[in-house]
Amino acid sequence: MVVGNFTSAFCGAVLVIRVLLPCASLSAAPKPGAADANQATAIEGPLKIDIQAAILLAMENNRSLAVERMNPQVSRTFEKEELAVFDPALSAGVSARRTVGDRLSRAGFGTESQIGDSVTGSVALSKFFATGTTLALEGSTSYTDSSLYSDTFTANRLGVTVTQALLQGMDIRANLARVNQAKLDTLISEYELRGFAEILLEEVESKFWDYALAGKQIEIYTNSLSLAEKQMAEAQERIKIGRLAETELAAAQAEVALRRENLINARSNLAKERLNLLRLLNPRPTINWGRDIILEYQTTLPSIELDDVEQHVRLALKMRPDLNYARLAIRRGDLEVVKTKNGLLPRMDAFITFGKSGYADTFRNASSNVDSRSYDVTCGLMFEYPPANQAARARYSRAVISRSQLLEALENLIQLVQVDVRSAYIEVTRAREQITATAATRNFQEEKLRAETEKFRVGKSTSLLVAQAQRDLVASQIAETQAVANYLKALVALYRLEGSLLQRRGIAAPGAEAVALDSQKPRDY
Repeated sequence: MVVGNFTSAFCGAVLVIRVLLPCASLSAAPKPGAADANQATAIEGPLKIDIQAAILLAMENNRSLAVERMNPQVSRTFEKEELAVFDPALSAGVSARRTVGDRLSRAGFGTESQIGDSVTGSVALSKFFATGTTLALEGSTSYTDSSLYSDTFTANRLGVTVTQALLQGMDIRANLARVNQAKLDTLISEYELRGFAEILLEEVESKFWDYALAGKQIEIYTNSLSLAEKQMAEAQERIKIGRLAETELAAAQAEVALRRENLINARSNLAKERLNLLRLLNPRPTINWGRDIILEYQTTLPSIELDDVEQHVRLALKMRPDLNYARLAIRRGDLEVVKTKNGLLPRMDAFITFGKSGYADTFRNASSNVDSRSYDVTCGLMFEYPPANQAARARYSRAVISRSQLLEALENLIQLVQVDVRSAYIEVTRAREQITATAATRNFQEEKLRAETEKFRVGKSTSLLVAQAQRDLVASQIAETQAVANYLKALVALYRLEGSLLQRRGIAAPGAEAVALDSQKPRDY
């Protein structure tokens, strides 16, 4: 059942609902003691919705959108994983060792057994910084007990080691590249989510009007069937009184059969559109596939004056999600160039270690001796470089080529966006003009059928011509309602292709900001 006069027009009023993605569920909890969810849903009766309610239901409950919402959450875990490289790392170890052997006796005659036990423990705290610096604090203690000596021996040591990359690994941008790439991946996933939400919203509105159109088609075919049956009854009556040949009855009967065929197809189409709309809306607690849907909409077309097509194009170049995450992909490619270029450099690290040790027969005394004036310092350089370095060169070349490819892909996408928006603009204009044209055609067909019917009643026409006029009228009525639906769907398609559909419907979603791009040189995020 469709509420309202579809023949006049559909409703396309500006929406004012604001929905945050992910948005809280507005559905009621299942009633305690209900037999099952389907039974509870059936008790609710038909689902009465207008276009605003349909959008809200889809944004809250659609299964596909629920899946897409998880992608940014997954991407954020990669950010934390990459940041973990700069977290302090604590390590500790303990080991025990025993040696058993023979040595010359102290008296110089024969040999005697020797047993040595030692226990060593260490703990270290290290941290890597984005400057290419590694700082490590180390502490160790060792305990030795040997039959060679009459007492035990304990050594404690505290030390600090600083290692600084001088070539490869020194660039802060290169060291932060993986972290910034993970952040860009999260932003890309948010723009992808926005793009998916706009596609879903366009599909919901289109299916809303398709369902309304299917309902109106049933109404048109039902009326046309009634008219055809009336025409057939009139022909039968005139045949009985001898004012019409029996051959005229066949045309009237064929027309009735055709109207019934059209009505059967229209009902089947309405049932399928209802299933598609139910899946998109996914009303909770669960979908009752047999539940009817009653649409509520106004009967006047929205008064919308489109801006100049160039303004729509400029808005699309700024707001389109696919353009924005393409720009983010280029910025990610910039970081890949920086990261792989760092790999072309030789690895040369400078290090310095400063430590103090204490020795005594007990752990406590050894710890006290660490404060003595004695210390040790070690410094040096480490160098490493493969002569050919082919792997690093290949990675750098691939990063440079991939970035150039992304720039070309962006330029191609900009052209496609221009074509999309301009074509959608033309389609909106055409659909608007078609409404007036189809309305005029329908008026003429109504007048044609009225004239043909009057001629038939006075014996100056045939049942076949009347049936043809009836078919032409039905076709014009269907074309008129289809033109209205096409216009409303064309508007939605234009708004989606320019990237403003969510904003125009008052829906807040990630990825609303335009992405700036400096395509002249690689840059850090």
